[in-house]
Order: sequence, then structure tokens, then C-alpha cells
Amino acid sequence: MNDDGNPKIYLLPNLMTAGNLFCGFAAILKILEGALVQTSDPDQAAYYFHFAIWCILASCIFDALDGRVARLGGHESPFGREFDSIADIVSFGVAPALLVYRIVLEKFPNAGWFIASIYLVCGALRLARFNCLAAANSAAANAEFKGFPIPAAAGVIASLTLCLLWFDEKGREIGNGKWVLPPLMLFLSAMMFSNFKYPSFKAISIRTKRSLPKFIAIIVVLLLTALNYQWMPAVIFITYLLYGFLRPFLSRKMKEEIEDELEEEEDTLESP
Repeated sequence: MNDDGNPKIYLLPNLMTAGNLFCGFAAILKILEGALVQTSDPDQAAYYFHFAIWCILASCIFDALDGRVARLGGHESPFGREFDSIADIVSFGVAPALLVYRIVLEKFPNAGWFIASIYLVCGALRLARFNCLAAANSAAANAEFKGFPIPAAAGVIASLTLCLLWFDEKGREIGNGKWVLPPLMLFLSAMMFSNFKYPSFKAISIRTKRSLPKFIAIIVVLLLTALNYQWMPAVIFITYLLYGFLRPFLSRKMKEEIEDELEEEEDTLESP
């Protein structure tokens, strides 16, 4: 906070958050454009929906970067946390809810808007709860998430929709697989307020050290994702979702092997 009472705004981390917000807004615009031509020109509508999905996934990348850039430079701030939440509710709340509504929920006018609204409201409440927890205990909030994080929930919806578009109708229209999306949205809404805990992986940065096998595994996953971009993002996000159910049954050693949180904390303490 400056002497005149105005909050400090750190450039690079907030540029990442602005990129998140921009991609979320672009996704909403493309979904609306697709809705306008969905009946008259299905091919063009499919292009708009694909573009919107990639915008949501790009928002996930920007969201992962902004906090890491802030922590790397020691520039975490209350302003950045609030700005991030505002961007998240647009990119990971409004955009996915609107996407699923246009694809399937509009066929049920009464139940459709209700399901989409439940997801949006739960996402907003999830962000508000996280900010309260982070303000009370920032170290605990950085170590793990209580409940499924909303960026990951949006990633599940967007990546699965992309996979269904590719699998069912060669990218033009989702077939019967679209009926998975409404119950999935309700399930994710509940998961955002569940007591399941998820690793944040916030300790991972450019200073992170990895053994050679882990490094090779990461490279393999990145290559597979690049070569199979239609379905690999869905595999990654769904694996993260399921990990929350398996995590309580894993030994401490196995969790540390997967999450590397202890190792990262030690590296941070040893760094000058």
C-alpha cells in the first residue's frame, strides 16, 4: 500500500491475470457468436465453440502463471489476489457455464439455466471462501486446496467438451456424450465445496529441481499432450479430479513423491 492509500500493482503478475480475464471474455464472445449461427451454419458455430474452449484452457495457463510469477519476484499482494478472483469468475465461472448451456442445457429452459447458475454461484462462493482462508493463513492456502479449485473445474468441462467434439461428430457437434455435461457440472459444483484436499503445486517454479526419471516423465506427458491435444487435456484434468479421492488413502511418502511439496519447501528455505 502506498502512502496515499492506493494499492501497489505489480506489472508482470497482473499482466498474467489480465491475460486470464481477456481469454475468458473472448471465450464468452465466441460462444455468443456461435449461438447466433448454430442453426444456420453448424460448421462456423463449431469453429466458434472450439475457439472458446481453447480460450478457457488458455485462461488456465495464465492463471497458473500469475501466482508463480508473483511468488518468484516476492510480489504477492491482496490486490493481486482480488484481481485474480475477478478474472477467475469470468473465465472459469461464466464462460464454462455459458458453454455448456449453449451446447446442451438450452434444450431444457427451466432446468438448464438453473444448473448453469448453480455452477456459477458455487464457483463464486468457492473463490470467496478461498480468499478468506488465504487471508487468515496464506501458507496453508498455498500448500493445498480445500475443495476442487474452480480453474481445474473449468478445465475439466472445457477439455471434456473438446474431447467429445472430436470423438462424437468429428468436431461439428457433440453426440449423446453431451448428456454427461449437466450432471458433471452439478458434481463439480459440489466438489468445489467438498472437504477433499488437492495439492496446489504452487511451489513449482523455474527453480524447481527434478530427478532425471521425473524430468523424462514430464517431457513425455508434454509431448503426448501436444500430439493428442484433442483428448490429453481431458485426461490430465480428470486425473487431477480423481486424485482428490485417492489422496487420503496414499501413504505420506507416496504423496510426497507425487506432489514434491516437502522437497520444494526445503529448496526454498535453502535458497539465498
